[in-house]
Amino acid sequence: MTDISIEESRQTLHDRGICVIVPTYNNVQTIREVVERSLVYCMDVIVVSDGCTDGTTEILRSIDGITLVEYPTNMGKGYALKQGFQKALSMGFAYAITLDADGQHYPENIPDFLKANQKYPGTLIVGQRNLEGVVRSKGSSFANKFSNFWFFVQTGCNLKDTQTGYRLYPLKKLHGLSFLTSRYEAELELMVFASWNGVKLKSIPIDVFYPKPEDRVSHFRPVADFVRISILNTILCVLAIVYGWPANIIRFLLRLLRTVYSLAFFIITAVFIFTPLLWVYLKIGKVTEKKSENLHKMIYHYSRFVMIHHGIPGTSFKSVLENKEEDFNKPSVIVCNHQSHLDLMCILVLHPKIVFLTNDWVWNSPFYGFIIRNAEYLPVKDGIEAIMPQLKSLVDRGYSIAVFPEGTRSQDCSIGKFHQGAFYIAEKFGLDILPMVIYGPGKVLPKHTYCLRKSPMQISVYNRLTQSALQQIGEIKTQTKNMRHRFIEYYSSMCNKIEQDV
Repeated sequence: MTDISIEESRQTLHDRGICVIVPTYNNVQTIREVVERSLVYCMDVIVVSDGCTDGTTEILRSIDGITLVEYPTNMGKGYALKQGFQKALSMGFAYAITLDADGQHYPENIPDFLKANQKYPGTLIVGQRNLEGVVRSKGSSFANKFSNFWFFVQTGCNLKDTQTGYRLYPLKKLHGLSFLTSRYEAELELMVFASWNGVKLKSIPIDVFYPKPEDRVSHFRPVADFVRISILNTILCVLAIVYGWPANIIRFLLRLLRTVYSLAFFIITAVFIFTPLLWVYLKIGKVTEKKSENLHKMIYHYSRFVMIHHGIPGTSFKSVLENKEEDFNKPSVIVCNHQSHLDLMCILVLHPKIVFLTNDWVWNSPFYGFIIRNAEYLPVKDGIEAIMPQLKSLVDRGYSIAVFPEGTRSQDCSIGKFHQGAFYIAEKFGLDILPMVIYGPGKVLPKHTYCLRKSPMQISVYNRLTQSALQQIGEIKTQTKNMRHRFIEYYSSMCNKIEQDV
């Protein structure tokens, strides 16, 4: 591993609720090495002894640090997987990485599944074996191509390796466990049922080891199991016509409907009702300080109406305060990561006396530019120094200044490079830095997309850093780097908790 250490990876797997499940039947020659190598990369390993009769169970009982599920009669891999999943769920795990006990899968790939889970939370990750140079029987090669073809027919998903047992399952999204067959074809069923119920599937490359044909131990019965898989595929094709395909079409239409509804709601309430009312309110009489405060209160209540009370279909929103006694009335420089156009509303639900530094696009927006300009949000196109007098006036009137130090929305929701402007403003005016970290808006409305997706949204407010604390960190450049590292840790911790339920 190069990005993070093995120990950091093990801890992250635990924090994200990811365990490893190893089903085994009579793998006495390989089981110890497979399990002990798995423990190197994951601290939570569940082994299911599927009625072993060759001493495998006795070896497992001698290995410390694992959870052992055992029963006396061999029931098949499908049954063993189901027992492993149920045990993992009862122990509070959200995801399970499954790998075979015969030594063909490399536990060293476990961190690759972690990375895929972080990038695609809630997704079923399928290991795609590198089979170049591997000597395989014609039957095995045909069976894989046969399975891939019918899986595409049944789900519309084009996976190049549907027979691999090295996968990461989102346990809370598993469907059809009660209908699961008991043998190898159960793994195909799990993927088909998942796809039909809206779970995304992604492939990642994995290494594989195949011993010489004469040294391999396999419980696969070519004729009987191929017949079972053929019968299963016939049944799944029928179910795809009456359930799977219609379910996918309905999900697409619902997603489109949610987007159209949200867009219509925004246009009607913000463009046709809220903005005209504000225009009339501001045009009648002089714009006094009191009128300006009322404007901010109206924006605050509208934001709460949208984000908390009305909500966006398919989403949820909550705010979390690390300091329950946080006083937003005390002016500060708010620094927050930037994911989406929804970020402003996420922050505005907290307090009415917040103004933003914006880019030209927001300042000149045909939809809400009028509100932005009259709410005294300030553009940064001419640099910080050009707006310092206006910022000073706002701070003196009790407003906090919200800054997105990344300067632009993140493409993949990761924390980008921070600019120094927020820390410069805080130092000039002697203000605290108030860190806020957002999760979700970039997943609901990703950059360069226009169709809304389902995701929880959360804003977490962390403890203030006073100027005294900031000065102890170092100069402005050092403060900026330090804060970015904090945000990376904050955001990672949020992801680990929230993405166990996505």
